[in-house]
Amino acid sequence: MSSLMDAVDVDPRSVEPQAQAVVTVARTRKDPELLGLSLRLLAATFRARWDDSSARPLLDEAVRITRRHSVWDVAARVLASRASVLHDLGDARAAARDLDAAIVAMSRAPEVQPAERARFLGRVGLSLAIVEQHAGRLEESEQRYRSLLAAGGLEPRSAAIATNNLALVLAERGEYEEAIRTADAAVALATSQVPTLEAPLVQTRAWIAVRAGRLQEGMADFERSARAYLDAGIPLGEYYTEYADAMTDLRLLPEAAAAAARAVDELAAAGLGLMLTEAQLRLARIRLLTERHEEAGELADEAARAARQQHRATWAARAQLIGVEARLQAGTAGLEQLAVARRAAARLEGSGDLHSAVEAYLVAGRVALDLSRPRSAMPALTRARALAGRGQVLVRLRGRLAGALAERAAGRPAAVLAECRAGLRDLAVHRSALPTIELRALASGHGAELGEIGLGVVLAEASPARTLAWMERTRAAALSTRLPFSDVPLADRLPGATSGPPEAVRAAAASPRGADVRVPVVDWSLGHDGVPAMVALPRVPGIAATRAALDGRTLVEFGRFAGRLVAVVVEPRRARIVELGAVEDIAAELRPLLFALRRLANPRGSTAAEAARISADLRIARLRALLVAPLGVDPRDELVVVPVGLLHGVPWSCLHDGPLAQAPSATFWVRTRRSAQARAGQGGTVLVAGPDLAGAREEVEALRAVHAGARVLSGEHARAQDVLTALADADLAHLACHGSPRADNPMFSSLRLADGPVTVQELHGAGVAPHRLVLASCHAGADVAYAGDEVLGFVSAMLAQGTAGAVASIAAVPDVAAVDLMLELHRGVRRGLTLARALHEARGRIDRDSPEGFVNWCTFSAHGAA
Repeated sequence: MSSLMDAVDVDPRSVEPQAQAVVTVARTRKDPELLGLSLRLLAATFRARWDDSSARPLLDEAVRITRRHSVWDVAARVLASRASVLHDLGDARAAARDLDAAIVAMSRAPEVQPAERARFLGRVGLSLAIVEQHAGRLEESEQRYRSLLAAGGLEPRSAAIATNNLALVLAERGEYEEAIRTADAAVALATSQVPTLEAPLVQTRAWIAVRAGRLQEGMADFERSARAYLDAGIPLGEYYTEYADAMTDLRLLPEAAAAAARAVDELAAAGLGLMLTEAQLRLARIRLLTERHEEAGELADEAARAARQQHRATWAARAQLIGVEARLQAGTAGLEQLAVARRAAARLEGSGDLHSAVEAYLVAGRVALDLSRPRSAMPALTRARALAGRGQVLVRLRGRLAGALAERAAGRPAAVLAECRAGLRDLAVHRSALPTIELRALASGHGAELGEIGLGVVLAEASPARTLAWMERTRAAALSTRLPFSDVPLADRLPGATSGPPEAVRAAAASPRGADVRVPVVDWSLGHDGVPAMVALPRVPGIAATRAALDGRTLVEFGRFAGRLVAVVVEPRRARIVELGAVEDIAAELRPLLFALRRLANPRGSTAAEAARISADLRIARLRALLVAPLGVDPRDELVVVPVGLLHGVPWSCLHDGPLAQAPSATFWVRTRRSAQARAGQGGTVLVAGPDLAGAREEVEALRAVHAGARVLSGEHARAQDVLTALADADLAHLACHGSPRADNPMFSSLRLADGPVTVQELHGAGVAPHRLVLASCHAGADVAYAGDEVLGFVSAMLAQGTAGAVASIAAVPDVAAVDLMLELHRGVRRGLTLARALHEARGRIDRDSPEGFVNWCTFSAHGAA
């Protein structure tokens, strides 16, 4: 029987028929001892597949039979097994009662040898520690785990579980270095002595590593554990829960939401109430972060009810806290929610849950401020700031936010800025440890509120220099540090290349919901060893240096504060701050403009085209009035525009009559200006015509006449590796290819070449950075804005890599009609004009009366200084 029990973890399905056969034999013989053992074995086969609902009645019967016939040693083991099932089903009190009863039953079995009795009591002690842990009593569970491990005598499986769980408790308490050392020890023990535990223990180490900021190690471990689960045929409910945690910390929120939803579905289907409650809380938290506060509140309320029924006060407090945050977001939080948040904060601090306690005090402070009770807010915010100092970087960021809110409520602006600066420095440490530009951009969202609070302080000072410096502090920081280039051949990374847990993704994709679980393409072998080489904030040029680089141009850098736009305007002889309108007013005009441009790019009849043109002209006039007219610039001035948020989607060229270039930040524009001066005229010209694009070959052939000696790649010669090799040292590159934008993940946006698509991620990873780049492709200029004033896409990725100037369209391009615009653009470049000035002249020669010409006039923009 013991050998079959050992085999359950390896292959529960093959053991089940053998267990059924033994149960049948035991019933026939009316042997209570054999029946108790065989029912426990059969229940174990269900538990290994997370089917606790089927396991429980089998164990209930085994308990009744073994007690009735006084088979106390078997009764003790069956009670311990049922305790684990009850605990998984969410009834912690019943589980504790069964464990106590198991100890009593074992004391009534004198025939059990002392060594075996000690091993059994060790397993029961471990189960009691697990009950304490899941009830949120972290200090008590930590003491139990340490005592069990110090006493020795645990069998390898129990020792590995105790070590693993101690690591989890340490991580919850913010003791990350010790937690990782402990997790390493647990994995080593499992690998050498309990191979069946290796996957879940590696998963635990992955979760701890990600929380501690050691992301490469964590993601590699997630991949390893997912592969092992799938090989063993084990459901991925718990895996998805912890994976959702990791994706949330990385701010990959669509991925986190999909993983958490999968976890909820699988755990609900398995009837695992305890883990289901935890998964629901993860999903509720993600709904909060994506501003779906009504759904978040409903999920949190459901989880809170379940946690109370499970007698898990700490988990109930966490759920109630999310419910309070949801009501705060919805604007319906009142005194009742303030009282709930305070109680939750005290409960969570008392349990030793540092991360949740900091968040709870911060929420309590926010609710008090929202209720205009600053005196009530100060103690909570101050406590959040104090507790956060012991946590990892993302916890410290929340503490800095609490500190900034407290100082603002106290009317101390200098102290507010000090907290914001310190928080943004912490964020720079976290961001610099991330191995891709996408993850760095997403991470900036952790500091978005600190950035806005700081902007409010400097705006009150009415200093253009300080306001511009603060905007630059948070602007495009993810782009400011180059990542190491990949030495992996591009051909090895074209379609199908993935990382993260690919097996889990493929398994998930077999179900309708699974298709939503995307793992970002990340080469976790590149880059950091976990210790950031550069943790300082980007060096920001002052107004004098910026003005010198502008060389007569005017810079307009936009910012957001309290739902409204502001701009710093740096002119040749002065600088000023201009207050603009509400962000939502811009959105109300921008959406119908972009819709009208899509209609005009592919008009379906003259009537539809005429209506779309009228709408577009109206929206352009209104956007000019909202965004440009208040700036007071001369219509003939050459502008450098640094957008923010949704302004990255504005067709800026059609809003200003003079030349105009965009940039992710003023710092970036200055950098491209210096690069343009240093590299002018170096390298050759490369012209690329992608497949299946009407007019692409004709366009490239016409451009060949403008650029004598240009290298042309078209048809089957326009293959990815050849194109990238040609672009690497090009002075000017022109790509006439189909573009596939990905607003959900701009680093997956791609250009179609002869042998398939090439993504932005691959271009960036290969270190391709032609000096000047013209992207005659649909949507290639449609960079995506992220929280924290970040932007990603073809253009920003190329500028980050070293390209000094680019031209691209934010919308669909009428292919054949674009040829004349491209010819005029290149003729201007050939005469020595910058891309911005050459595009301005070329746009002036377009026939705007045709729908296609009007779209091209609107949507192409220049970026950078070259």
